[in-house]
Amino acid sequence: MPPLSFAHRLPTLLLGVLLLTAGSAAAASLEATDARLRLLPGDLPGAGYFTLNNTGDTPVTLTGAASEAFDKVMLHQSIEEDGMANMHAVDAVEVAPESTFTFAPKGHHLMFMQRSADLSVGDSVTVELEFQQRDPLKVTFDVVSPAER
Repeated sequence: MPPLSFAHRLPTLLLGVLLLTAGSAAAASLEATDARLRLLPGDLPGAGYFTLNNTGDTPVTLTGAASEAFDKVMLHQSIEEDGMANMHAVDAVEVAPESTFTFAPKGHHLMFMQRSADLSVGDSVTVELEFQQRDPLKVTFDVVSPAER
């Protein structure tokens, strides 16, 4: 039997590409909402809060963040142990498929350190959320007062 020509194999190749593309698009459905950065005065670190919605069918792991307005952005978690509040850096946060993870005061949050841009309440800051399984997600954080939760 003679080998099939490229023209005969093209429909099968296109179907394979469509199936692969459709699967990765469904697996990567991610949205950040209610993003805000509590700005403290002077050189004090700021705290970032937001909600991460994973509407895909696979887990997504947040591994870090970056912003041109700060030299350093880190994932942190506040926990209470023996009546004392402690904060420590975390390496990653996994968001399960079809679920929401909220970064909030007294829990997981971003620490914005070493401000490299002049910021005031009412400004916006672009932050790139970095993930293990997907490309970064650009999110606009509203700069808010430290009194705002």
